[in-house]
Amino acid sequence: MLQSTTTVRSLLIGQGIELRRLSQVKILSRDTTTIEVEEGGYAVLFRFGVVVLFNVSALAEASFLQLLRDFVLEPLDSLTIESLDIEVIPDAAERLEEGKLILPVAELPLLQVVADILAKSLVLDDYEKRAAGAFDRIEPLAERMQSGGRLPRQVNELLGHIGEILQIQHRMVGRAQVGEKPDILWDHPELERIWKRLENEYEIGERQIALERKLDLISNTAETLLGLLQDRRTLRVEWYIVILIVIEIVLTLYELFFRHVQ
Repeated sequence: MLQSTTTVRSLLIGQGIELRRLSQVKILSRDTTTIEVEEGGYAVLFRFGVVVLFNVSALAEASFLQLLRDFVLEPLDSLTIESLDIEVIPDAAERLEEGKLILPVAELPLLQVVADILAKSLVLDDYEKRAAGAFDRIEPLAERMQSGGRLPRQVNELLGHIGEILQIQHRMVGRAQVGEKPDILWDHPELERIWKRLENEYEIGERQIALERKLDLISNTAETLLGLLQDRRTLRVEWYIVILIVIEIVLTLYELFFRHVQ
């Protein structure tokens, strides 16, 4: 059980967690995957690489993360962490107040709903940073295209930008399912109200739309630049062919002229 006031920690530990392989832990629920930590508290795990810890001490957290290490896909060198204080006040309305989440009870399904929002907010933050980095790298190329300057010759660089964006989009839609409701709401429809309230508080929908627009812009820019480079290469090859034909004609005429002189 949670204390009357406790801190929840949301950690992005890698690009994925192989939840189906987990066996050496006490699993309370597979939907969403929730584990009872041996030293006390709960851990809610998400396959897109986020762990949300409720009432878990620092020592127990370190031990638990060590236990998860073999199940993490592409583990991060440095963890991304967000914290939230929860206060349980009987009969109180669920709300965020001065950075603290007020809950009337601390039942497991409700904690899973809270974990779903915190996990999606954290992974969105990671995607937003990745997209911002990709935007910063592609923006100079777009400015060069606008000013009529020379475009870079590295096609692989542009393909890398496109691949990076596609990877973010795949993970956001396929793994994180940011825009979808958690499965726990099918069994507990009464929790949809608090889920929607938290989704609005963390601006999950708005952030997802803004991120998708930025990803589309980056992808379209990279694809346009790639198309221009390919067109230039095609034109260059055509000129090479024309030049070779001209050279062949000149050599043929020269040979005919030389024979005629002899």
